Amino acid sequence: MSKTAQEIFNFGATTDECIKCGKCIPVCTIHNVNADEVTSPRGFLDLLGAYQRGNLELDKNAKDIFESCFLCTACVEVCPKSLPTDMVIEQVRADIGEKFGIAWYKRAFFLLLRHRWLNDLAFKLGWVFQTCSFKIQANKDSMTSRFNLPMLKADRILPSLKKVSFLNSHKENIDNGGKRKVAVFIGCLGNYNYVNVGNSLLEILEYLEIDAFLAKDQKCCGAPAYFTGDFYTVDHNAKFNIEYFESFSKDVEAIIIPEATCSAMIKIDYEHFFHDQPEWKARAVALREKIFMATEWLEQHTELSKILASKKKDPKIVTYHDPCHARKMQGIYEEPRKLIGKNYDIVEMSDPNSCCGFGGVTMQSEKYHFAKAAGAPKAAMINETKADVVSSECSACRMQINASLGYTDTKTVFKNPIELIAEALKE
Repeated sequence: MSKTAQEIFNFGATTDECIKCGKCIPVCTIHNVNADEVTSPRGFLDLLGAYQRGNLELDKNAKDIFESCFLCTACVEVCPKSLPTDMVIEQVRADIGEKFGIAWYKRAFFLLLRHRWLNDLAFKLGWVFQTCSFKIQANKDSMTSRFNLPMLKADRILPSLKKVSFLNSHKENIDNGGKRKVAVFIGCLGNYNYVNVGNSLLEILEYLEIDAFLAKDQKCCGAPAYFTGDFYTVDHNAKFNIEYFESFSKDVEAIIIPEATCSAMIKIDYEHFFHDQPEWKARAVALREKIFMATEWLEQHTELSKILASKKKDPKIVTYHDPCHARKMQGIYEEPRKLIGKNYDIVEMSDPNSCCGFGGVTMQSEKYHFAKAAGAPKAAMINETKADVVSSECSACRMQINASLGYTDTKTVFKNPIELIAEALKE
């Protein structure tokens, strides 16, 4: 960026509006695991106001504070003025990246996200050699690192790699009868790790006789880079995706995404990111009417609910976790429950809306102790339900919840609601 976020973004318009009511404190993910007023929404806003006025230098201490936010948007949800604390923190992280640079392993990761062919190669090599660096878990869905590296802490659980990615496993245009047609944006974790989500979505579309366009040139939505402050990668990927979506959007009813974070990034955060680029902001806004989370579109725009109601009831008990980027940012929480509730008994956990503690790349590497601490109460809530399955339409939540459950004695497994729906249709 040629200008700093401080120069192009008016933090004061947000920070000066905070009335210090404290409603954000009880719901703040970082404050609940690090009870310090500085790492609370109103603390962040005070510091951002000081930064705007030139009274705060972005030193390593400030960097550490601003990188401690989980960006869960819980504070925005309860704030009487709906102050976008998460959005201004995302902006200041760009300045942090400019001043301190992006860590080498993050830069390497974001390079992969800018070039799918390179990402394909890296994950292919990762699959070949993963047993050298990781211990594969019994369920083959997860693995633990043999080493103690920034992104690969020895005590943590990670999603296992697959031999062939989802996008490379299917042809681009899938004809299911030609009555209707949608495009699919799969997301990186769904493409390389949790490939059964995409496969299940294709099974559902086939059952409904809806053609699928897999949009194989899609790039990462840019969320990992956005939350880290690498705005170069966000700018590169967002502009590519917008142009690419524009090229086929008129030929499909919708672009459906079985990932809350990807959907929120494309539908909401692209507009925020391009606040200083009017042309690209307008183009991002114009695409919003085509973007849907998968369960949202399937529940609202198809006869899937009626079809599922005619299927057998499954004896498995399911509890549902609301991804922050689904419920808080997009208002999506009833749709997945309406669909899976046709065939499974849903037992709600004590707080399904609380953040699972994923928090992005920095939280999952340099600050994993915070992610682990935030994940523990969510795992406890899930175990209290005694559910057979915990479900959530977000692979980032899946990765975090699987890790959190892995530190407990549990038999609960994780499945995306799309996977549960596909299983129900086979009955």
